[in-house]
Amino acid sequence: MARSKNTTSVKLAEDVQLADDLQVNLNAMTTHRLQIMEQFGDGLPYERDRIVHETRFYMAQSAEAMLEAGKRLIILKENEPHGEFVNIVKDQLGLEPRIAQKMAQAALKFLSPGLETKAKTFSLLGRSKLYELMLEDDDELSELAEGGTVAGLTLDDIDRMSVRELRKALRDTRADLDISRQTVQEKKELVSSLIEEKSEIQHKLQRRINHEKPEEEGAALTQEVNSLSFAIDAAITSLFNGFETLNDHTTRTDISHVGFMAGVLDDLEVKIRNLRNHFNLPEYREHSIVPDWAKEGAEAEEERFERPEWMDKEEAHE
Repeated sequence: MARSKNTTSVKLAEDVQLADDLQVNLNAMTTHRLQIMEQFGDGLPYERDRIVHETRFYMAQSAEAMLEAGKRLIILKENEPHGEFVNIVKDQLGLEPRIAQKMAQAALKFLSPGLETKAKTFSLLGRSKLYELMLEDDDELSELAEGGTVAGLTLDDIDRMSVRELRKALRDTRADLDISRQTVQEKKELVSSLIEEKSEIQHKLQRRINHEKPEEEGAALTQEVNSLSFAIDAAITSLFNGFETLNDHTTRTDISHVGFMAGVLDDLEVKIRNLRNHFNLPEYREHSIVPDWAKEGAEAEEERFERPEWMDKEEAHE
């Protein structure tokens, strides 16, 4: 049987000044509290912690309520067969499974031990922005809530941005990070490859010292070092293509990569300079496409050249 609605209207009591008869005043205050609970307490006794938590719940923005719903979706998913869970989500909750999945993922992220105390801060950004931030690292999000940045953005910046602007900023930052990680990985692979090649060259050198003539040994080593030079030239071509990709990204997004690109070249130039210094090699010189041996041969031929008689006769005839 439904409980009849209490129509008794109460007003908040003004501060009561303690009188001589303290017990009378305490009884009056108790009676007033009972009237408040009867009108607003839904028939439940007063429990401070419960009231505080319920107050926070109803004061919260929709994003925080979404996290609570996501937490319950996690419980359902863990305890119900997949087909039954989908039916509950669609038929009883009126949600698309994809949306339910995002809500559960958001709850897992922002109600995790590392971020749970900061969930309220993030919930103020709204549901859609929470979804965009889900892929960020927990430590970075924790720093963001404490006044730091993510993708160079503070909480105030994120709050002022549209969801589309936030999505673009995070996506561009992830793309730059992926490029940086790929570059680091490629450097590691190149270093590993060079170490292996160096070991192989040293092994071949020792073998040739024992079995080959000095001229044969030198020619073979020169050929191997030349093959390394070709590999470096190919790597520089790949680097050029990578720079072209970064330039295209700058054209599309106005995000500059000049500092990164210049840093890569600075590192390469330092390594080349170290090679020159270590082996006492001369600085860069302009090279002619005609090899020295061809020049020397041409000069000698020119010194020995004698004009044939038929050329002199033709000039005299003209």
